[in-house]
Amino acid sequence: IELSDTSNHNSIDNALKGAVDGLASVLFWEPGFLKFDVTHEVEATKRVGVPLIVLVLLLGGIFFTFYHRWINIRAFRHAIAVTRGQYDNPNDPGEISHFQALTSALSATVGLGNIAGVAVAIAIGGPGAVVWMIIIGILGMSAKFHESTLAQIYRQVDADGTVHGGPMYYLEIGLAKRGFPKIIGKSMAVVFAIFCIGGSFGGGNMFQANQAAAILESAFSGFSNVRWVIGCTMALLVGLVIIGGIKRIGQVTEKIIPFMCGLYVLACIVVIVSHIEAIPAAFALIFSSAFSMHAGVGGIVGVAVQGIKRAVFSNEAGIGSAAIAHSAAKTDEPVREGIVAMLGPFIDTVVICTMTALVVIVTGAYSNPAAGKGVEMTHWAFASTLSWFPTLLGISVFLFAFSTMISWSYYGEKSWQYLFGRTRFMSLAYKFIFLACVVLGSVTSLDIVITFSDLMILSMAFPNIIGGILLAPKVKELTNNYWKRYKEVSESSIGAAGGAAEGDLGTHAAAKLKIKTRVRMFLIGML
Repeated sequence: IELSDTSNHNSIDNALKGAVDGLASVLFWEPGFLKFDVTHEVEATKRVGVPLIVLVLLLGGIFFTFYHRWINIRAFRHAIAVTRGQYDNPNDPGEISHFQALTSALSATVGLGNIAGVAVAIAIGGPGAVVWMIIIGILGMSAKFHESTLAQIYRQVDADGTVHGGPMYYLEIGLAKRGFPKIIGKSMAVVFAIFCIGGSFGGGNMFQANQAAAILESAFSGFSNVRWVIGCTMALLVGLVIIGGIKRIGQVTEKIIPFMCGLYVLACIVVIVSHIEAIPAAFALIFSSAFSMHAGVGGIVGVAVQGIKRAVFSNEAGIGSAAIAHSAAKTDEPVREGIVAMLGPFIDTVVICTMTALVVIVTGAYSNPAAGKGVEMTHWAFASTLSWFPTLLGISVFLFAFSTMISWSYYGEKSWQYLFGRTRFMSLAYKFIFLACVVLGSVTSLDIVITFSDLMILSMAFPNIIGGILLAPKVKELTNNYWKRYKEVSESSIGAAGGAAEGDLGTHAAAKLKIKTRVRMFLIGML
């Protein structure tokens, strides 16, 4: 069956290209003082710049990490305990459990950015980009803690229990309560919502459909030249889930996220072990490339920029999207949910992205022109180990794309409702457009989809990080209060009375705090 139409594809690409090029020139401006020369022995000297958005994300992660006194390290054990259900109370306000909130957020982040995005970063920036991805992943844990705590503090709960939260609400309500003119918070909230909607259609949808269609064509010969069929099938499956809202999304993600993460990590381990002799050289190459002065300061900057961009695109720390999912968690302690949220970047970037990077490097795929780019490079790396591994990768890619789309549909829907009203009609209108984009994304080119994705998703960080810094004193106040009570209860095993956002740890948690929890990776705990 031949359903491909090149002329239609070109028309779609040209229409998108004109829009993204105009916006990119404004949103990804490179300040002159952040441009450096990259020198090569053979090639002419090049100028490498640092996009303003990349600088904002990096400085934001650093700020939140130091401001909260390395909460990403000192609260790691507690985060695992909360995620495992030791503090769950079904009577707390919200729609989903701590675990479902985390898997819903991971559903959006553990996607093709972990497979295709890592390969793109290494192809452009070299193996050294991996180091910068890990660094931004660790710093991103603090950023995600901060934004998710804010989402819990300023969320709104309807009479029927439906939750509305995220940067749109804490920017508007939080900044107003801090004494800023209402127009400032409202404007920032509207800008964020617009970018979030665009991101949901791009990186949270079209990019996923595009790469899933590409890998399915490669893995299964029967799918050749039938991208329209792939797109329609994915749209149908996504529609069956998102029609049920965040509760159904949580029910689905709590089952498929542990499975698909475990499946993918296991496959990566098999590939890495089969090339065990190349592992020492791979690590040496990664670290030497990250800080090599062979190409001058500009070379380091170029590698860092690629690693940071791909890490943020993968784990979404600092852009505020995951805060929308975490705002729906059942809890009366905003800080507790923020602590759960910070596990997301660790699992997504420090664990899964690093595994993908090692697969691409130890197999030599990153330096082989025949391996292609994006998800095709990862496909080649898996195929070089076992002939049937591309089929396993195809299954993983489909699950990753599917899970990302169902969560991003929720993010976009909440932003859509913030702008146009919380009516059923508006909800259905958004979902119809979202599903149409699933089909559209399956037939557009890789380059234009990546550009569109970067443009909208990364730009969400501007209002989110600026607003987050302005609201930082509120988060710090609650964090200090919560951590003090947590340490007291942990040491004495006695709970105190209290409640609401600034209450105590809760009596339902006091008894379980006696349990000694081993510090181990979240994925191992789930498996």
